[in-house]
Amino acid sequence: MRQIAIYGKGGIGKSTTTQNTVSALAEMGKKVMIVGCDPKADSTRLILHSKAQATVMDLAREKGTVEDLELSDVLLTGFADIRCAESGGPEPGVGCAGRGVITAINFLEENGAYTPDLDYVFYDVLGDVVCGGFAMPIRENKAQEIYIVTSGEMMAMYAANNIARGILKYASSGKVRLGGLICNSRKVDKEYELIDELATRLGTQMIHFLPRDNQVQRAELRRMTVIEYSPDHPQADEYRALAKKIDENKKLVIPTPLTMDELEDLLIQYGILEDEETAAAKLG
Repeated sequence: MRQIAIYGKGGIGKSTTTQNTVSALAEMGKKVMIVGCDPKADSTRLILHSKAQATVMDLAREKGTVEDLELSDVLLTGFADIRCAESGGPEPGVGCAGRGVITAINFLEENGAYTPDLDYVFYDVLGDVVCGGFAMPIRENKAQEIYIVTSGEMMAMYAANNIARGILKYASSGKVRLGGLICNSRKVDKEYELIDELATRLGTQMIHFLPRDNQVQRAELRRMTVIEYSPDHPQADEYRALAKKIDENKKLVIPTPLTMDELEDLLIQYGILEDEETAAAKLG
């Protein structure tokens, strides 16, 4: 069983990418489980065709304690027999959402969710590695294979580099490795070349470049993956290509994060960021 975590900046398309990739793996005959590690609980809705799945933390509050839950309460099966669970989080403004991730994964482990027939477990993790709770799949060696979803936008690249720092921190004490960058295109100028260069600097690969296509949004409006909604569409083939590359990937590395100066130099080199002289000249 390969345990994979998908990280990336908030809003970069992690959940959509994860669900479409998992659907493609299931189409290949793989047995897969998704564990949503985001309080928004949007990591499984395209698989289950629902607004949001009932989460471990919501049901624990409702029943009084997590010990009162049954596995069948929180582990549902959706498209292509993909198993789905959502950690959830605290009520808004109260508590730490990262603790919900820890509680949910421990509950799933202790109650037999990780069955021997599983080929993959995917963790769809909120945003950047900014606290211990969301770093849990890395820190506790739950996920030993990490993919970072990014784009040619500055903040997405900043987040990707920061996540690489988190992987580096825990790689020395565990088996966690970076499997590559997934570029979820925003149609930035020279985006392919930029992310390919970022991957090289990080010591990894751009495992796939996902073109931007409105078919993704059309499928999401119907709460489906592209794989299910329009299996013959070219965008479905892009997710199949990504799934195949992940399935065959052997290049798992300890990353070499950039310094902030190195990252800014890269952004200037590709015209994403202006150098100080150009910016000063514009300001007069």
